[in-house]
Amino acid sequence: MSSKLSRRNFIRKTSCAALGSTTLISTLTNLKFLNAAAISNSATQGDDYKALVCLLLTGGNDSFNMLIPREEGRYAQYADARSQVAIPRDSLLGLTGTDYGLHPAMSGIQGLYDSGDLSFISNIGTLIAPIDKPEALTNETSLPLGLFSHSDQVQQWQTSVPNSRASVGWGGRIADMMNSQNTNPNISMNVSLSGTNIFQTGTSSVEYSIDRNEGAVGILGYQDAWRFMELRNQAIDNIVDAHYDDVFKKTYIDVIKNSRDANLVVSEALSSAPYLDDLFTDSDLSDSLKMIARMIASRDQLGAKRQIFFVEVDGWDNHDNLLEEHQFLLTELSEGMQQFNNALNRIDAHDCVTTFTSSEFGRTLTYNGEGTDHAWGGNVMVMGGPVRGGQIYGEYPLLELGGEQELSENAMYSNGIMIPTTSVDEYFAELALWFGVAPSELSTIFPNIGNFYNSGGGAMPIGFMG
Repeated sequence: MSSKLSRRNFIRKTSCAALGSTTLISTLTNLKFLNAAAISNSATQGDDYKALVCLLLTGGNDSFNMLIPREEGRYAQYADARSQVAIPRDSLLGLTGTDYGLHPAMSGIQGLYDSGDLSFISNIGTLIAPIDKPEALTNETSLPLGLFSHSDQVQQWQTSVPNSRASVGWGGRIADMMNSQNTNPNISMNVSLSGTNIFQTGTSSVEYSIDRNEGAVGILGYQDAWRFMELRNQAIDNIVDAHYDDVFKKTYIDVIKNSRDANLVVSEALSSAPYLDDLFTDSDLSDSLKMIARMIASRDQLGAKRQIFFVEVDGWDNHDNLLEEHQFLLTELSEGMQQFNNALNRIDAHDCVTTFTSSEFGRTLTYNGEGTDHAWGGNVMVMGGPVRGGQIYGEYPLLELGGEQELSENAMYSNGIMIPTTSVDEYFAELALWFGVAPSELSTIFPNIGNFYNSGGGAMPIGFMG
C-alpha cells in the first residue's frame, strides 16, 4: 500500500471524514463550531443517558404495503386500490390485538411489536397546519413547499420546516441547545453513519461522521508504527499544535486538531467496545446499527449523556420493480432493527435508546404499470424500551378509491395520495420531549408545533413515548 500522503487524502481523512466536506466549509465560513460558547441549556439536566437513532428511508417508502388492514372489508378496499401490487391477505403477518398485518418480509418487526418494543404511527406527513380535503384541493398556500418533490420533502423531514427551504435540521437545533450535557467538546452530540446531512446540522454544531466498519476515521496513516510514520506524525502534530494569530488559519487548524483528537478518543473507546458480530447479519444497515451499538456501549468513555445518530437507508424510490425491491428493503430493515434491539439489550441500553424511521413521503396506492409514484401521508415505526409498544397510533386511513364511489376523505386524488392526519412536528416533538427538551423550547426547534400541540397542556403530542 502506498504511504504517500496526498493533499486530497489528507483533507478527506481529517476534515471530510470527521465532519463532512460541505459542513467543514460552512463551519469555516461561520467561524462558530469550535469557539462558540455553549448555548444556555433549558433542557432537563441529569446523569441519565439517552440516544435517538434516526433511520431515514430515502426515496419514499411504500408504507401502505408495510402496514396493511386484514379485516375482510378493509382489505378488499386495499386490494382494489393497489391492484397488481397488493400483498396477498393470507401472507400477512398478524399484529396481536389488531386487524392489521405486516408485509411477509417483516417477521422481525412483528416480533418487536408483539413484545411491546415497537409501535407504528399511521398516516403521517409534512403539514403546515391541520388540513382537510377541500382545502388541500383548493388552497395551494396551505400545502408544504414542493409537495411530492424529493429534494423538498426529504429536507422538510429533516428540518421540520414545511414552508421554506431551511438549512438547519431539528437534530442540529437540539444539539445546539443540549451540547453542554456531554463532557467531551471534541465529539459532537450528533453522530452520522451517512456523512453530512441537514438533520444534524445546527447553527453552532455539526455532525461527527464515522464509518460503519472502521468507526473513527482520522488522518491517513497517523499513529502507524513505522519509523517514517512516527516522523510524519510528529510533523503533523507540530503543524496542528502550533499557535496561529490569523483567525482563518486558527479556525481551520482547530477543526483539524479537534478531528485528530476526536479520532484518538473514539478509536480508543471502540477498541474496548464489544464487537457484537454474532448478533448481526451482513448488510450495510446492520453494519451501521452494529457500530452505533458499539458507540453507545462506549458512552462513558466518550463522556456522552445525550447522542443523536443518523443512518440514511436508500433505495426506496420504487417507481418500478416495486414488489421485488420492497421485499428486499423491508427484509433488511426488519432484520436490522431486530438485531439492533437485541444488541441494546446485551449492552444494557435498551431502556435509554429510541429508534425511529422517517421517509420523505408515502407512495400512491395505484399502480403505475411498474411500481408506485410519489404521494404524501405514510406510516412510520418507532422502537425502544421507552416506547409504549404494541400499538398503532394516529388514524389509519380508508384505502378506498373504488370505481363509481367517491374517494375517501383521506384520498386527495384518484391515484390514492393520502392526506396526512398526523404531522411530522408532533412525531418529532414527542421524541424531543423524551430526549429532554423543555416544553417551553419546542417552538424554537419546531416552529409550527403550536398549530398541532399545546406545549403547556401536559400530555404528549401523540402518546407513543412513556
